[in-house]
Amino acid sequence: MRKDKSSSIDGFVPRRGPSVGGTRTQEVGRPVFEKRASIGRASRPIVANQTPEESISSRRNAALSHSDITDSLSKIADEETKQPKKRRWPFGRKRSASPAGSRKKLVKRIAILLVILLIGLGGFLAYKVLWAGGNVFQGNLLGVFQSQPLKMDSNGRTNIVVFGTSEDDPGHEGALLTDSIMLVSADQNKNNAYLLSIPRDLWVDYDQACNSGYAGRINEVYSCFSGDGNDEEAGATALMKKVGEVTGLDTQYYVHMNYSVLKDSVDAVGGVSVEIDSDDPRGIFDDNFDWMCGYQCNYVKYENGPTGLMDGDHALALARARGASGNTYGLAGANFDREKYQRKILIALKERAVSAGTLTNVGKVTGLIDAMGNNLRTNFDTAEVRTLMSLGTKTETDQIKSLVLNDPEQPLVVGANVNGASVLLPSAGEGNFTEIQAYVAKNMSNDPIVREGATIAVMNGTDTIGLAQTEADALTEAGYTVSTITNAPTTDYEKTIVYQITKDGVGGTAKKLSKRYGVTVTKEAPDFTVTPGVDIVVVVGASAVRN
Repeated sequence: MRKDKSSSIDGFVPRRGPSVGGTRTQEVGRPVFEKRASIGRASRPIVANQTPEESISSRRNAALSHSDITDSLSKIADEETKQPKKRRWPFGRKRSASPAGSRKKLVKRIAILLVILLIGLGGFLAYKVLWAGGNVFQGNLLGVFQSQPLKMDSNGRTNIVVFGTSEDDPGHEGALLTDSIMLVSADQNKNNAYLLSIPRDLWVDYDQACNSGYAGRINEVYSCFSGDGNDEEAGATALMKKVGEVTGLDTQYYVHMNYSVLKDSVDAVGGVSVEIDSDDPRGIFDDNFDWMCGYQCNYVKYENGPTGLMDGDHALALARARGASGNTYGLAGANFDREKYQRKILIALKERAVSAGTLTNVGKVTGLIDAMGNNLRTNFDTAEVRTLMSLGTKTETDQIKSLVLNDPEQPLVVGANVNGASVLLPSAGEGNFTEIQAYVAKNMSNDPIVREGATIAVMNGTDTIGLAQTEADALTEAGYTVSTITNAPTTDYEKTIVYQITKDGVGGTAKKLSKRYGVTVTKEAPDFTVTPGVDIVVVVGASAVRN
């Protein structure tokens, strides 16, 4: 098994500049189309330096004479005399043609022409879609006419692992390392989505022997299980499983793309713009990509604020920039900054792709189809394509949220050195992903109890011993977070009372408790002291004992 080397400036080894006299080989599997002959080419050559006699003879043979035209018109007239005579108005006056009727005929002909053009265009687009669908999706191509719902987890979300490799760059060392891994979790009913980048350096167990041993960076999982790319499905399935172990989610789909799909897709929609929000007041700068335009040309250099429209090459360079070496600033987060701009570029690309200006532009639509067909593979079924497209169109940009594992206030991963390798480990300890899973569940869950994570103090408001503990156990089993168990100041509470101490961010949990106990939530401060950090107080009354 070939060992992929990972020395690079950005996880991908830099593309080499063009060599003198070098050729670029055709990508395996990409269709080759014959070049169509140029429109307007003469069927017979035009010969120069003809003699007068040859010129006259040529004109006689090539042009219609006056007599030819007269004969043709006479034949047309003869045909017309054979037609039935048109009705004349009284006093022998022939009715003149109606201008309105002529306009109607003209409009009708134009309409017919447009229909023919649209049918032809629709056929062309259908061919492009079917061709791309055969390359990209699984299942019968006729499935594109269906609208099958997407697979979901128990929480009603569809989880997709998007990863990138570099097979499209001949000679690229480490081309099968998935240095870009992103989890996309979407709700097809509520039309929202979350994006979470999985650090390529995250240390995981491989569950089998790989190039790096039985454990190593997560970016080697696909290469290992695919047999160096020979079994894409096996490699993608293994990576989906590993991302699921890290996040605690059931992953149903994968999207495997090379980095040309980003470049080609951005070019197809006419460019994208993203917001630069660096901690450095100058913005960001990375000279590791100056080879793309001639050195010292500042290929990746942007001030804070909108970048303006970037073409595919510039968007790809920004998606790979992490200030690994050389002259750089504004990318102190290294790989985390790169992942941040990757998410921003994908959101901007989605916004441009579903805009009216793109969907009504045949060139842009076919360009997107080509980009996807040539550079993307997935396990989505063709019968799910229409549902997927509808989800992308209906999900507004402000409903797409990014989650991060490197929050300075509560980092979920930390840098470490394992066997001489610089890697990332979970903050909870090597192989312990519980904190990451809790963070993902809290943010992605549709259940307000999980998402809000409100802390609850349970107080016994009766003289029944152990009532608070019993109720706290029941709430914990139902998924609530109980932080305090104690007695109320008095024991004369007839009914259970729910106090909402924290005004914002716990309304969903308070509503659930209101329904559970059949009471109205009280937002007024209680007449007793509440432990700091408690969001909701439940004082259990005697009615709970009787029930």
